[in-house]
Amino acid sequence: MAQGSGRRPLVADKRYPKGGSRKGGGSTRRASAKAKKPEAGGLLARLFGGGKKPPSQKRAAPRKPKPAPRRSGRAKRGVLGVMLAPFRWAFRLVWGFAWRVGLVCTGIVVLAVGYQYAKLPEVAELLDGRARGSVTLLDEKGEVFAWRGDQFGGVVTTETVSKHLKNAVVATEDKRFYRHFGISPRGIASAVRINLSEGRGPLSGHGGSTITQQTAKLLCLGQVYDPDVWESERAYEADCRKGSLWRKATEAVYAMAMEAKYSKDEILSIYMNRAYMGGGAYGAEAAAQRYFGKSANQLSAAEGAMIAGLLTAPSSLAPTNNLKRSQDRAATVLRLMHEQGYLTAEETRLGQTNPAELSEAADARAGGYFADWVMDTVPSYFGDQTSEDVVIRTTLDQRLQTAVEEAMKHVFSTKVREGSKAQAAIVVMSADGAVRAMVGGRKTRVSGVFNRATQAKRQTGSAFKPFVYATALELGYSPLDKVLDAPYCLDIPGSGEWCPQNYTRKYYGEITLTQALRDSLNVPAVKISEAVGRDLVRRVAGDFGIDNEMAEGPALALGASESTLLEMTGAYAGILNGGSSVTPYGLTSLSLVGDSEPLMGSSGGMGERVIRPEAARQLVWMMEKVIAEGTGQRAQIPGWQAAGKSGTTQAARDAWFIGFTADYVAGVWMGYDDNTPLTGVTGGGLPAEIWHEAMVRVHAGLEPKPLPLQEPVPVAVPQQPTSERGNRPRLGQELGRAVDGILRDLFGN
Repeated sequence: MAQGSGRRPLVADKRYPKGGSRKGGGSTRRASAKAKKPEAGGLLARLFGGGKKPPSQKRAAPRKPKPAPRRSGRAKRGVLGVMLAPFRWAFRLVWGFAWRVGLVCTGIVVLAVGYQYAKLPEVAELLDGRARGSVTLLDEKGEVFAWRGDQFGGVVTTETVSKHLKNAVVATEDKRFYRHFGISPRGIASAVRINLSEGRGPLSGHGGSTITQQTAKLLCLGQVYDPDVWESERAYEADCRKGSLWRKATEAVYAMAMEAKYSKDEILSIYMNRAYMGGGAYGAEAAAQRYFGKSANQLSAAEGAMIAGLLTAPSSLAPTNNLKRSQDRAATVLRLMHEQGYLTAEETRLGQTNPAELSEAADARAGGYFADWVMDTVPSYFGDQTSEDVVIRTTLDQRLQTAVEEAMKHVFSTKVREGSKAQAAIVVMSADGAVRAMVGGRKTRVSGVFNRATQAKRQTGSAFKPFVYATALELGYSPLDKVLDAPYCLDIPGSGEWCPQNYTRKYYGEITLTQALRDSLNVPAVKISEAVGRDLVRRVAGDFGIDNEMAEGPALALGASESTLLEMTGAYAGILNGGSSVTPYGLTSLSLVGDSEPLMGSSGGMGERVIRPEAARQLVWMMEKVIAEGTGQRAQIPGWQAAGKSGTTQAARDAWFIGFTADYVAGVWMGYDDNTPLTGVTGGGLPAEIWHEAMVRVHAGLEPKPLPLQEPVPVAVPQQPTSERGNRPRLGQELGRAVDGILRDLFGN
């Protein structure tokens, strides 16, 4: 078309992109297009009935900036980034694994806590934690002198106990008790650190356990004793106290369940009721009564600290075992209470300078050797394994017990060299075998230890000789009969010749049997034993209560056999009571609490006659000479007749003195536990002095009584002389008459 026509060329507006035509002029066209666009939109709206409202104008999208060329990974991270890349990858892997495992473990713990929570009983069912019953021992007057078994004084709570006891327990056992959720990660970490620093395993020694965990352990994690599962209650308790990693984990779960179920004060109440606090006491009330003779709500700061201090080692720290050690521990507890704000500085000072002391009743109720011995004579189901509360009435006389303890201490403090390890034992009984006092060692107020009065079997030495002479008197010998004290030998099959000698290495010629016993001469004793027959001597001694295997050879007469002090004292009681056997006993009745009728009666007493009363009274007359004129003169009691016999074994390994008055029989043994020979000690020495000191105190305030003795009447009938070597003496006419009398008693007419 001609240029002058003025008409636009036929070119489509959108033939080229918005960026313009190929040759320019794009700006004019863009402006024209923008100017006409709303009109076109309006036309379309009208064509299709779009309504009156004009459409919004859509703005052109902004042009995106052209991205910069990507750099390589090495250039982006640098050398350090490349080196750390594996660690980043490993961390992401471990973290991803850890949080998933943690989530699973948390779920398991929550389920376990919920399971234990559902099993927990009400608080009231958990307060009495005794596995066994209690045994209360009464003396002859009916007064309590000892407790055994598991004592439970009654239920206490955090509201009813002394605040000092409650605070002392928290300060000592778990100072963060009211702030944790059952377990203390900080406490566990501290315990592991201490154990490792002391060269132990991480779980050995300090446990870092909270009060809640300790309570869980006391509850045995909810497991109840089942005899079909455990061999004994001891095995059950050992299993409850295992310290394995699995056990610790289970204990932590149980503790958290308790925290969810019970309040803090309820948990602390369970702990204070079930914890063992030494001396057979379970729970705060029993401990307060046991040691201080008062209720747990009356305890002072010093007393509360002492009880709380027992929790770490109740048996060794019990004040009835070692009061000084218990007081030292209480001083530490008082310091902890001050540091944690429970006590002022002045209260702490007063408690430490005035430590708690045992009450008189508590000190007297240790029981000691006598209580241990009585418990050993009781069937286990009524004794240390009882599930019931038992009351045992005994023969103990507490006045006499104190007397013999004081006598023991007096002699060892004044007449035994300092540092000596020598031991001694004393038994006092009535003529019927009722034991009134007993000391089994130099430490008088202890329990659960070796009792030398009842458990030590030692050679008796010359203390055995009265049974040789008892046999002779029973067969018709007279105390005035004579025997030749001269060199004497016997042929022992398999051993050769044996020649006994007197202690003085001297011989005294023809002497009476009374003189031979008075001076404890060995040769006459062997001759009499051989004359009457060793078998008969053995039988008489056994019938009197010496229940041990006796020596077979002629040394039987010199006390080569072994026996206990209790047996020997009981045998001498048989001489005093007129010749009847005696079974020493300490129990008079046993009953259950609340029952009016006893389940058991006396466990001993007098038995059958062993020798004639006349023979027994003559033997008492002979033994009275031992104390009045012979080897036992140190045992004399002013104003009282007394009879007895000393005994010293070979090499002085054992020294004895046993004797009696009209009221009491007492026996004393002295020696070393390892059989080391005593230095310069014989039965007529220190043992006689201990016997004297004991019996003087025992008879204080009593009216003197004469011994049941009978002085022999001289007989004109001459006795056959004793042979010099190997042959038994021939019995005289008195012996024949005695044998005839015995036969008539046995067979009549």
